[in-house]
Amino acid sequence: MRQLDSPHHNARPDGVNIDLIVFHAISLPPGEFGMDDVEALFTDQLDVAAHASFAGLNGLHVSAHFVVDRHGVITQFVPIVRRAWHAGESEWEGRADCNDYSIGIEIIGDEAHPFTNAQYREAARLCRVLMEAYPGINAERIVGHVDIAPGRKWDPGKLWDWGHFHRSLAHIQRLDLELRQ
Repeated sequence: MRQLDSPHHNARPDGVNIDLIVFHAISLPPGEFGMDDVEALFTDQLDVAAHASFAGLNGLHVSAHFVVDRHGVITQFVPIVRRAWHAGESEWEGRADCNDYSIGIEIIGDEAHPFTNAQYREAARLCRVLMEAYPGINAERIVGHVDIAPGRKWDPGKLWDWGHFHRSLAHIQRLDLELRQ
């Protein structure tokens, strides 16, 4: 697993239990699946003049704990004990501010292209490790951004196959990943 440092995080509230994983999808520029612009966005180095679609990202401070690229390579941007800025205005089961108690995982993709088998496998492997480290997380507590911010967000989108992901999660054996806590 790769590790890069994002400045877009802060302390979680005292006494909070991490008990939710939120999946997102990202493609920068839209329809392109490289990591360079995503890394630049999360590390506050994106040249917003480099592409017309980046104009709305000017001054945006976002991150995720992890990104899974199209080949299944996982990059960690924020230590798990820190509050990554991935969910924005959000609510799950009556609790607001999902950033406080969730782990954000971005999957490189969009609503027009299927996700890869490597992404399902490695997202499941990552989630299995997180579920072992944080007992409050189970398969039912892995949700999409759309689930915590309905009407505002669409991701991971209609092409994210939750059945495929849950089958992968059920069959994956824990494989060691070096996570920054």
